[in-house]
Amino acid sequence: MKINQITVWQLDLPLHKPYWLSGGRLKFEQLDSTLVRIDTDEGVSGWGEGCPWGVTYLPAFGKGIRAGIEELAPLLIGKDPRQADSINRVMDLALPGHPYVKSALDIACWDIAAKAAALPLCELLGAREPDPVPIASSVSTGTPQEMLDEVQRFRDLGYRVHSCKVGADVHQDIERINLLAANERAGEIIFYDVNRAWLPREAITVMNSVSGLTSWFEQPCETLDEIAQVRRQTSYPIGVDEGLHCFDDLVRIQRDGIAEVVNIKINRVGGLTRARRLRDFCLATGITMLIMDTGGTVVSDTGVAHFAQTIPAPFCQGVWSCQEMVSVDPAPGRGVRNVDGCFSAPDLNGLGVEPELSLLEGSPLSNRLNS
Repeated sequence: MKINQITVWQLDLPLHKPYWLSGGRLKFEQLDSTLVRIDTDEGVSGWGEGCPWGVTYLPAFGKGIRAGIEELAPLLIGKDPRQADSINRVMDLALPGHPYVKSALDIACWDIAAKAAALPLCELLGAREPDPVPIASSVSTGTPQEMLDEVQRFRDLGYRVHSCKVGADVHQDIERINLLAANERAGEIIFYDVNRAWLPREAITVMNSVSGLTSWFEQPCETLDEIAQVRRQTSYPIGVDEGLHCFDDLVRIQRDGIAEVVNIKINRVGGLTRARRLRDFCLATGITMLIMDTGGTVVSDTGVAHFAQTIPAPFCQGVWSCQEMVSVDPAPGRGVRNVDGCFSAPDLNGLGVEPELSLLEGSPLSNRLNS
Protein backbone atom coordinates (compact mmCIF):
# COMPACT_ATOMS: atom_id res chain seq x y z
CA MET A 1 0.00 0.00 0.00
CA LYS A 2 1.40 3.39 -1.03
CA ILE A 3 0.32 7.00 -0.55
CA ASN A 4 -0.59 8.50 -3.92
CA GLN A 5 -2.45 11.69 -3.02
CA ILE A 6 -2.74 14.21 -0.18
CA THR A 7 -5.54 16.76 -0.14
CA VAL A 8 -5.77 19.74 2.22
CA TRP A 9 -8.75 21.89 3.16
CA GLN A 10 -8.83 25.04 5.30
CA LEU A 11 -11.89 25.57 7.47
CA ASP A 12 -12.78 28.60 9.59
CA LEU A 13 -14.36 27.67 12.92
CA PRO A 14 -16.16 30.61 14.60
CA LEU A 15 -16.74 30.05 18.32
CA HIS A 16 -20.29 30.25 19.61
CA LYS A 17 -19.14 33.04 21.93
CA PRO A 18 -15.84 34.78 22.77
CA TYR A 19 -13.59 32.71 25.00
CA TRP A 20 -11.07 33.98 27.55
CA LEU A 21 -8.24 32.06 29.17
CA SER A 22 -4.95 32.67 30.94
CA GLY A 23 -6.71 34.92 33.40
CA GLY A 24 -8.45 36.82 30.63
CA ARG A 25 -5.28 38.02 28.90
CA LEU A 26 -6.00 35.85 25.82
CA LYS A 27 -9.25 36.18 23.87
CA PHE A 28 -10.44 33.89 21.07
CA GLU A 29 -13.37 34.23 18.68
CA GLN A 30 -12.45 31.97 15.72
CA LEU A 31 -10.14 29.03 15.00
CA ASP A 32 -8.32 28.14 11.78
CA SER A 33 -8.50 24.41 11.10
CA THR A 34 -6.75 22.25 8.49
CA LEU A 35 -8.34 18.98 7.38
CA VAL A 36 -6.19 16.44 5.55
CA ARG A 37 -7.12 13.37 3.50
CA ILE A 38 -4.45 10.86 2.50
CA ASP A 39 -5.37 8.52 -0.37
CA THR A 40 -3.62 5.28 -1.30
CA ASP A 41 -3.19 3.13 -4.38
CA GLU A 42 -5.42 0.48 -2.78
CA GLY A 43 -8.38 2.81 -2.42
CA VAL A 44 -8.10 3.24 1.35
CA SER A 45 -8.17 6.86 2.60
CA GLY A 46 -7.47 8.40 5.97
CA TRP A 47 -8.43 11.69 7.59
CA GLY A 48 -6.70 13.95 10.09
CA GLU A 49 -7.17 17.45 11.47
CA GLY A 50 -4.81 20.07 12.83
CA CYS A 51 -6.25 23.11 14.57
CA PRO A 52 -4.15 25.34 16.85
CA TRP A 53 -6.06 27.33 19.45
CA GLY A 54 -5.60 30.64 17.66
CA VAL A 55 -2.13 32.14 17.24
CA THR A 56 -1.41 33.39 20.78
CA TYR A 57 -1.88 30.21 22.82
CA LEU A 58 1.09 28.14 21.60
CA PRO A 59 3.92 28.52 19.03
CA ALA A 60 1.59 27.20 16.32
CA PHE A 61 -0.78 28.69 13.75
CA GLY A 62 -3.08 27.42 11.03
CA LYS A 63 -1.18 28.78 8.05
CA GLY A 64 1.94 27.15 9.44
CA ILE A 65 0.30 23.72 9.23
CA ARG A 66 -0.56 24.16 5.58
CA ALA A 67 2.85 25.57 4.67
CA GLY A 68 4.51 22.65 6.46
CA ILE A 69 2.34 20.06 4.73
CA GLU A 70 3.29 21.60 1.38
CA GLU A 71 6.92 20.84 2.27
CA LEU A 72 6.26 17.34 3.60
CA ALA A 73 3.63 15.93 1.25
CA PRO A 74 5.88 15.29 -1.78
CA LEU A 75 8.21 13.23 0.42
CA LEU A 76 5.34 11.05 1.66
CA ILE A 77 4.07 10.13 -1.80
CA GLY A 78 4.99 6.50 -2.41
CA LYS A 79 5.42 5.68 1.30
CA ASP A 80 3.42 3.02 3.13
CA PRO A 81 1.06 4.91 5.50
CA ARG A 82 0.79 1.88 7.80
CA GLN A 83 4.41 2.34 8.87
CA ALA A 84 3.86 5.19 11.31
CA ASP A 85 7.37 5.26 12.76
CA SER A 86 8.92 5.38 9.29
CA ILE A 87 6.52 8.15 8.22
CA ASN A 88 7.49 10.19 11.26
CA ARG A 89 11.20 9.71 10.60
CA VAL A 90 10.72 11.00 7.04
CA MET A 91 8.86 14.06 8.34
CA ASP A 92 11.40 14.77 11.08
CA LEU A 93 14.31 14.58 8.65
CA ALA A 94 12.60 16.87 6.16
CA LEU A 95 11.26 19.37 8.72
CA PRO A 96 12.93 19.28 12.15
CA GLY A 97 10.63 20.41 14.94
CA HIS A 98 7.18 21.84 14.12
CA PRO A 99 5.32 18.85 15.61
CA TYR A 100 1.93 20.55 15.21
CA VAL A 101 2.45 20.53 11.42
CA LYS A 102 2.81 16.74 11.38
CA SER A 103 -0.10 15.75 13.59
CA ALA A 104 -2.89 15.67 10.98
CA LEU A 105 -0.71 13.65 8.58
CA ASP A 106 0.18 11.17 11.33
CA ILE A 107 -3.47 10.75 12.37
CA ALA A 108 -4.55 10.20 8.76
CA CYS A 109 -1.94 7.45 8.44
CA TRP A 110 -3.24 5.75 11.60
CA ASP A 111 -6.78 5.98 10.18
CA ILE A 112 -5.59 4.14 7.06
CA ALA A 113 -3.70 1.53 9.08
CA ALA A 114 -6.75 0.78 11.25
CA LYS A 115 -9.04 0.54 8.21
CA ALA A 116 -6.58 -1.80 6.50
CA ALA A 117 -6.53 -3.97 9.63
CA ALA A 118 -10.36 -3.84 9.84
CA LEU A 119 -10.17 -2.47 13.39
CA PRO A 120 -11.41 0.62 15.19
CA LEU A 121 -8.46 2.93 15.75
CA CYS A 122 -8.42 2.41 19.53
CA GLU A 123 -7.96 -1.33 19.00
CA LEU A 124 -4.90 -0.73 16.84
CA LEU A 125 -3.48 1.79 19.32
CA GLY A 126 -3.65 -0.69 22.20
CA ALA A 127 -7.04 -1.94 23.30
CA ARG A 128 -10.45 -0.48 24.01
CA GLU A 129 -11.04 0.07 27.71
CA PRO A 130 -14.65 -0.81 28.61
CA ASP A 131 -15.80 2.47 30.16
CA PRO A 132 -16.65 5.67 28.25
CA VAL A 133 -14.26 8.56 28.85
CA PRO A 134 -15.51 11.65 30.79
CA ILE A 135 -15.48 14.93 28.89
CA ALA A 136 -13.97 17.88 30.76
CA SER A 137 -15.79 21.16 30.34
CA SER A 138 -13.81 24.32 29.65
CA VAL A 139 -15.07 27.20 31.78
CA SER A 140 -13.91 30.61 30.58
CA THR A 141 -12.52 33.18 33.01
CA GLY A 142 -15.25 35.34 34.56
CA THR A 143 -16.63 36.48 37.90
CA PRO A 144 -16.97 33.72 40.53
CA GLN A 145 -20.73 33.52 39.97
CA GLU A 146 -20.41 33.58 36.17
CA MET A 147 -18.01 30.65 36.35
CA LEU A 148 -20.25 28.71 38.72
CA ASP A 149 -23.20 29.33 36.40
CA GLU A 150 -21.14 27.98 33.49
CA VAL A 151 -20.25 24.88 35.49
CA GLN A 152 -23.96 24.36 36.09
CA ARG A 153 -24.66 24.69 32.36
CA PHE A 154 -22.19 21.89 31.70
CA ARG A 155 -23.66 19.82 34.52
CA ASP A 156 -27.00 20.01 32.73
CA LEU A 157 -25.25 18.44 29.71
CA GLY A 158 -24.00 15.56 31.83
CA TYR A 159 -20.45 16.77 32.52
CA ARG A 160 -18.77 15.70 35.75
CA VAL A 161 -15.26 17.05 35.07
CA HIS A 162 -14.67 20.80 34.84
CA SER A 163 -11.58 22.76 33.82
CA CYS A 164 -12.01 26.25 35.27
CA LYS A 165 -9.81 29.03 33.89
CA VAL A 166 -8.17 31.21 36.54
CA GLY A 167 -5.06 33.37 36.65
CA ALA A 168 -6.40 36.92 36.43
CA ASP A 169 -5.66 38.36 39.86
CA VAL A 170 -4.59 36.81 43.16
CA HIS A 171 -7.55 38.05 45.20
CA GLN A 172 -10.11 37.35 42.46
CA ASP A 173 -8.68 33.90 41.86
CA ILE A 174 -8.96 33.00 45.54
CA GLU A 175 -12.62 34.07 45.43
CA ARG A 176 -13.26 32.09 42.25
CA ILE A 177 -11.62 28.93 43.56
CA ASN A 178 -13.29 29.10 46.98
CA LEU A 179 -16.76 29.49 45.48
CA LEU A 180 -16.27 26.71 42.94
CA ALA A 181 -14.77 24.36 45.52
CA ALA A 182 -17.58 25.03 47.96
CA ASN A 183 -20.09 24.01 45.29
CA GLU A 184 -18.28 20.93 44.04
CA ARG A 185 -20.54 17.88 44.04
CA ALA A 186 -19.77 14.35 45.14
CA GLY A 187 -18.16 12.38 42.31
CA GLU A 188 -17.27 15.58 40.47
CA ILE A 189 -13.81 16.90 39.52
CA ILE A 190 -13.17 20.64 39.35
CA PHE A 191 -9.58 21.56 38.56
CA TYR A 192 -8.08 25.00 38.11
CA ASP A 193 -6.29 25.82 34.87
CA VAL A 194 -4.01 28.86 34.98
CA ASN A 195 -2.68 28.56 31.41
CA ARG A 196 0.72 29.95 32.48
CA ALA A 197 -0.70 33.25 33.79
CA TRP A 198 0.78 33.32 37.33
CA LEU A 199 4.25 34.31 38.39
CA PRO A 200 5.68 31.86 40.96
CA ARG A 201 4.92 34.32 43.77
CA GLU A 202 1.27 34.53 42.70
CA ALA A 203 0.96 30.77 42.30
CA ILE A 204 2.40 30.11 45.76
CA THR A 205 0.13 32.74 47.33
CA VAL A 206 -3.09 31.42 45.78
CA MET A 207 -2.31 27.72 46.22
CA ASN A 208 -1.46 28.23 49.89
CA SER A 209 -4.53 30.42 50.53
CA VAL A 210 -7.25 27.95 49.50
CA SER A 211 -8.20 24.80 51.36
CA GLY A 212 -10.30 21.71 50.95
CA LEU A 213 -9.63 21.16 47.24
CA THR A 214 -9.89 17.64 45.86
CA SER A 215 -8.12 18.16 42.53
CA TRP A 216 -5.13 19.98 41.06
CA PHE A 217 -3.81 23.22 39.55
CA GLU A 218 -2.87 23.03 35.88
CA GLN A 219 0.10 24.90 34.36
CA PRO A 220 0.35 27.54 37.10
CA CYS A 221 3.40 29.22 35.53
CA GLU A 222 5.10 29.64 32.17
CA THR A 223 8.06 27.27 32.46
CA LEU A 224 8.88 23.92 34.03
CA ASP A 225 11.57 25.67 36.10
CA GLU A 226 8.96 28.01 37.59
CA ILE A 227 6.53 25.15 38.21
CA ALA A 228 9.30 23.22 39.98
CA GLN A 229 9.81 26.21 42.27
CA VAL A 230 6.09 26.32 43.04
CA ARG A 231 6.07 22.55 43.58
CA ARG A 232 8.61 22.89 46.39
CA GLN A 233 6.51 25.45 48.27
CA THR A 234 2.97 24.12 47.86
CA SER A 235 1.11 20.90 48.62
CA TYR A 236 -1.66 20.58 46.03
CA PRO A 237 -1.12 18.30 43.02
CA ILE A 238 0.05 20.10 39.88
CA GLY A 239 -0.73 19.39 36.23
CA VAL A 240 1.46 20.32 33.28
CA ASP A 241 -0.19 21.24 29.99
CA GLU A 242 1.57 23.80 27.80
CA GLY A 243 4.93 22.77 29.28
CA LEU A 244 4.74 19.28 27.77
CA HIS A 245 5.96 19.30 24.17
CA CYS A 246 8.13 16.22 23.83
CA PHE A 247 9.29 13.03 25.52
CA ASP A 248 12.22 14.79 27.20
CA ASP A 249 9.79 17.16 28.93
CA LEU A 250 7.82 14.23 30.31
CA VAL A 251 10.97 12.49 31.56
CA ARG A 252 11.96 15.65 33.42
CA ILE A 253 8.47 16.11 34.88
CA GLN A 254 8.58 12.58 36.29
CA ARG A 255 12.24 12.55 37.34
CA ASP A 256 12.06 15.87 39.20
CA GLY A 257 8.59 15.32 40.68
CA ILE A 258 7.26 18.49 39.03
CA ALA A 259 3.70 17.28 38.44
CA GLU A 260 1.31 14.42 39.10
CA VAL A 261 -0.93 15.11 36.08
CA VAL A 262 -0.10 15.86 32.44
CA ASN A 263 -2.28 17.03 29.60
CA ILE A 264 -1.33 15.25 26.38
CA LYS A 265 -2.57 17.45 23.55
CA ILE A 266 -2.24 15.37 20.40
CA ASN A 267 -1.70 18.26 17.98
CA ARG A 268 0.90 19.89 20.22
CA VAL A 269 3.02 16.74 20.63
CA GLY A 270 2.91 15.84 16.93
CA GLY A 271 0.22 13.19 16.52
CA LEU A 272 -0.76 9.76 17.77
CA THR A 273 2.64 8.15 17.23
CA ARG A 274 4.31 10.49 19.71
CA ALA A 275 1.29 10.62 22.01
CA ARG A 276 1.40 6.84 22.34
CA ARG A 277 5.00 7.00 23.63
CA LEU A 278 3.99 9.59 26.22
CA ARG A 279 1.01 7.47 27.26
CA ASP A 280 3.14 4.41 27.82
CA PHE A 281 5.66 6.34 29.94
CA CYS A 282 2.84 7.72 32.10
CA LEU A 283 1.35 4.25 32.56
CA ALA A 284 4.76 2.93 33.60
CA THR A 285 5.45 5.72 36.11
CA GLY A 286 2.02 6.41 37.63
CA ILE A 287 1.31 9.80 36.04
CA THR A 288 -2.35 10.75 35.56
CA MET A 289 -3.37 11.97 32.10
CA LEU A 290 -5.87 14.22 30.39
CA ILE A 291 -6.18 13.68 26.62
CA MET A 292 -7.12 16.57 24.36
CA ASP A 293 -6.39 18.32 21.13
CA THR A 294 -5.66 22.01 20.75
CA GLY A 295 -8.87 22.66 18.83
CA GLY A 296 -10.92 21.45 15.90
CA THR A 297 -14.11 19.70 14.89
CA VAL A 298 -15.61 16.28 15.52
CA VAL A 299 -12.78 14.83 13.40
CA SER A 300 -10.24 15.93 15.99
CA ASP A 301 -12.48 14.96 18.90
CA THR A 302 -12.93 11.45 17.52
CA GLY A 303 -9.18 10.89 17.35
CA VAL A 304 -8.91 12.08 20.96
CA ALA A 305 -11.67 9.67 22.03
CA HIS A 306 -9.98 6.70 20.38
CA PHE A 307 -6.66 7.47 22.03
CA ALA A 308 -8.16 8.17 25.45
CA GLN A 309 -10.12 4.94 25.41
CA THR A 310 -6.87 2.96 25.32
CA ILE A 311 -6.00 4.29 28.80
CA PRO A 312 -7.31 2.58 31.99
CA ALA A 313 -9.74 4.77 33.93
CA PRO A 314 -7.52 5.49 36.97
CA PHE A 315 -4.91 7.00 34.65
CA CYS A 316 -7.23 9.01 32.39
CA GLN A 317 -9.22 11.77 34.08
CA GLY A 318 -10.95 12.93 30.93
CA VAL A 319 -10.89 14.45 27.48
CA TRP A 320 -12.01 17.80 26.12
CA SER A 321 -14.51 18.42 23.33
CA CYS A 322 -13.95 21.39 21.07
CA GLN A 323 -16.90 20.57 18.79
CA GLU A 324 -19.38 22.01 21.28
CA MET A 325 -17.54 25.35 21.27
CA VAL A 326 -17.44 25.92 17.50
CA SER A 327 -20.34 26.74 15.21
CA VAL A 328 -19.26 24.60 12.22
CA ASP A 329 -19.73 20.83 11.97
CA PRO A 330 -18.24 19.24 8.82
CA ALA A 331 -19.56 15.76 9.68
CA PRO A 332 -23.12 16.14 11.00
CA GLY A 333 -24.28 13.13 12.96
CA ARG A 334 -20.96 11.34 12.59
CA GLY A 335 -18.06 10.64 14.88
CA VAL A 336 -17.93 10.87 18.63
CA ARG A 337 -20.63 12.89 20.43
CA ASN A 338 -21.43 13.79 24.01
CA VAL A 339 -23.53 11.11 25.69
CA ASP A 340 -24.19 11.90 29.36
CA GLY A 341 -20.92 13.82 29.62
CA CYS A 342 -18.78 11.08 28.08
CA PHE A 343 -17.21 9.98 24.81
CA SER A 344 -17.17 6.42 23.46
CA ALA A 345 -14.94 5.83 20.44
CA PRO A 346 -16.91 4.64 17.37
CA ASP A 347 -17.04 0.92 16.59
CA LEU A 348 -16.39 1.54 12.89
CA ASN A 349 -13.04 0.63 11.38
CA GLY A 350 -10.40 3.35 11.49
CA LEU A 351 -11.17 6.76 12.91
CA GLY A 352 -14.87 6.23 12.28
CA VAL A 353 -15.63 9.70 10.96
CA GLU A 354 -15.20 11.42 7.60
CA PRO A 355 -16.25 14.98 6.76
CA GLU A 356 -18.99 15.64 4.25
CA LEU A 357 -17.08 16.88 1.21
CA SER A 358 -19.85 19.29 0.21
CA LEU A 359 -19.18 21.15 3.46
CA LEU A 360 -15.46 21.44 2.66
CA GLU A 361 -15.27 22.19 -1.06
CA GLY A 362 -16.26 25.83 -0.58
CA SER A 363 -13.47 26.48 1.90
CA PRO A 364 -10.76 29.01 0.91
CA LEU A 365 -8.08 26.41 0.18
CA SER A 366 -8.16 23.03 -1.49
CA ASN A 367 -4.68 21.93 -2.50
CA ARG A 368 -4.03 18.54 -4.03
CA LEU A 369 -0.61 16.89 -4.17
CA ASN A 370 -0.40 13.89 -6.45
CA SER A 371 2.17 11.24 -7.23
